[in-house]
Amino acid sequence: MTEGMTVKELHEVVVRFSGDSGDGMQLAGNIFSTISATEGNGISTFPDYPADIRAPQGSLTGVSGYQVHVGDDVDEVLTPGDKCDVLVAMNAAALKTQIKFAKPTATIIIDTNSFKETDLKKAEFRGYDYLEELCIDRDRVVACPITNMVKEALKDSGLTMKAILKSRNMFALGIVCWLFNRNLELGREFLRKKFAKKPQVAEANIAVLEAGWNYGEHTQASVPHTYRIETHHKHPGRYMDITGNKATAYGLIAATEKAGLQLYLGSYPITPATDILHELAKHKSLGVITVQAEDELAACASAIGASFAGALGVTSTSGPGICLKSEAMNLAVMDELPLVVIDVQRGGPSTGLPTKAEQTDLLQVLFGRNGESPMPVIAPKSPTDCFTAAYWACKIAVEHVTPVVLLSDAFIANGSAAWRLPTDNDLMPIHPHYATEAQRGHYTPYERDPKTMARYWAIPGTQGYEHILGGLEKDGATGEISNDPENHNRMVHLRREKVQRIEVPDLQVEGDADDADLLIVGWGGTYGHLYAAMEALQAQGRRVALAHFEFINPLPKNTADVLRRYKKVVVCEQNLGQLAAWLRANIDGFAPLQYNEVKGQPFKVEELVNYLFAQ
Repeated sequence: MTEGMTVKELHEVVVRFSGDSGDGMQLAGNIFSTISATEGNGISTFPDYPADIRAPQGSLTGVSGYQVHVGDDVDEVLTPGDKCDVLVAMNAAALKTQIKFAKPTATIIIDTNSFKETDLKKAEFRGYDYLEELCIDRDRVVACPITNMVKEALKDSGLTMKAILKSRNMFALGIVCWLFNRNLELGREFLRKKFAKKPQVAEANIAVLEAGWNYGEHTQASVPHTYRIETHHKHPGRYMDITGNKATAYGLIAATEKAGLQLYLGSYPITPATDILHELAKHKSLGVITVQAEDELAACASAIGASFAGALGVTSTSGPGICLKSEAMNLAVMDELPLVVIDVQRGGPSTGLPTKAEQTDLLQVLFGRNGESPMPVIAPKSPTDCFTAAYWACKIAVEHVTPVVLLSDAFIANGSAAWRLPTDNDLMPIHPHYATEAQRGHYTPYERDPKTMARYWAIPGTQGYEHILGGLEKDGATGEISNDPENHNRMVHLRREKVQRIEVPDLQVEGDADDADLLIVGWGGTYGHLYAAMEALQAQGRRVALAHFEFINPLPKNTADVLRRYKKVVVCEQNLGQLAAWLRANIDGFAPLQYNEVKGQPFKVEELVNYLFAQ
């Protein structure tokens, strides 16, 4: 610490890294969030990047951002923050497009080497004084010739100039780590692990990281003091920084281990779900089988085949892939096989906004198949909750012998949070609904458990349990193909009844549950923002409660009782009212207010509070 510098303790801070798509902002943000989570802080992240594979360098459309919210309490960091306290802008375009995400008091770190006349023209500045044009107080700016200093730090590294310039992000990260007294050794460990096969690149990035730290240490980076964020754990344990997609993969693995089943993933790459395939492919030692199929239909069909053979079949995709998988998903409904379909929602329709998040697939997964085709739907509410939701999806699939949709979204799938690793005792038991020994020799595939209406799952090739499944309607008693109208009517009702009988946890109400004037209702990845809005309204003296749905089909049994308890209910969604429509269809006379945005961006807590306060 430079003599004379003081350390100020903070409760929380929001940092946003921004630059060209090739500037490594996602990596810099990921390292900062990982260091913070490893030190025990709560984190919430928001990777915000364009769909362009490589936009023109310095262009306004090619800016990539990564926002990190770090706090002293794991349980209280629920959103990546509306606006940042520190903005890193690696070029003129980044500063121009990202300044709107910075607080008026934010510290801004810029690479002055990337603000030349040509850079300013690309970023469509009107003149040379870009700070005045953007109304930025010069005292808030840490203006550093990052590019020149990186070149100097690596002049003897033996790397090409192209490789040297790729490490500029580490210099900015070094300054930020110095500013918040982060443990630099954790950054070194991260880089050596990431570039384990390229040790020269790893050491070069470490050298630049240290140079950024030293720049802050020796120049004091134009700030009066550095900061520290202490850790306050409510739940001691081992923590790690985890994304929603990785948590989903871990939940699938844990559930199949608990159930004594083999996990099979049939998938086709699609943004933003592909990381689930990548993660599961790393775990062959646990018996996980992954297949990258030639298309979405084949991916889903192969997973159905795996479930027919006795494994747990899983298929992952986004909204466009659900359209393509729908035929095979219907086969799983007709055959009544355990299958987990993961839909990581993104902006639509069509290709839409492939790197942005929405909640616009709900009605598609509820109704987007031909015929009466009911499927349970579960929606995780945070990156860490993706583990629990995936585990639940597997449990329901194998215990009720049914396909299940896990409805995630790009915000929580790509975002990360500090996750406490569960122990075996934390996990619910899972009991696959296998055919019984008493059925051997006279097994029929659609004989049902009278309590749950689930059929009994028999593994092909097992003597005494021979049977045939297929897409044609079957006789409920014999399992033979049937065109009988009464049988079809009965089977349609049975398939629906089976889903309705699934036991899911009751809907929980947080906040002023007993005497709220206003109930906020949401689902999926909007939980953190809605909870933060509720707390902000309570701080203003309002009596407010929050009911957040994770189980959408079937709805929790107490849903109607909860929603009818409050005079005023607002359903908040990142669509045009799909959950609101589903609730109206299931609860007679329910007529909520609605707050709807479809921007491809997370809710802003401030905007939510302003709307809800006026209700």
